[in-house]
Amino acid sequence: MNNKQKNIIVSGFGGQGVLFLGTIISQAAILEGKNTTFIPSYGAEMRGGSANCYVVVSEDEIASPIFDEGDFGIFLSKQALEKFQNRISKEGLVIADSSMTGEDIKRGDLKYFFKPFNDLIVGGNQKLLLNIVVLGAVIKKTGILMKENVLKALEKVSSMKKPEFLDLNIKSFEYGWSLV
Repeated sequence: MNNKQKNIIVSGFGGQGVLFLGTIISQAAILEGKNTTFIPSYGAEMRGGSANCYVVVSEDEIASPIFDEGDFGIFLSKQALEKFQNRISKEGLVIADSSMTGEDIKRGDLKYFFKPFNDLIVGGNQKLLLNIVVLGAVIKKTGILMKENVLKALEKVSSMKKPEFLDLNIKSFEYGWSLV
């Protein structure tokens, strides 16, 4: 694994927007002229089942979209944290929604960034999207991509899928960015 390539695991429940979060990371990487792969995986259930994706972002050619260890993981459920934190490389980073995962640290060789994203959203008096709030925090915490390219990717993908969510996506991203 070279420093020019980052392997990312994103996981949670179906319906949390896990795959959309991974898609935005990949789209922003393309806008930056980087190479990227995106492999989604989800259970048979549309909502409530497991959902995860593997994203690779690299300045060089990507030899394989499959990897054994992630440089960091983004976990939106306790099951996701329990299942995938052992797939994060030594000294890697775990970013987790502690209102859903708790703060159960299993490994002393990882860096953990717990934030009660869901509780902050529910407790606030504004409607925000959990996955995009987390995305904002991830981008600021990791510096893997430039903020302006992530916002452009949000605009591009939102305009294709659900244009009525664009303003809410941007507001959610900015809120997540402010939490780091």
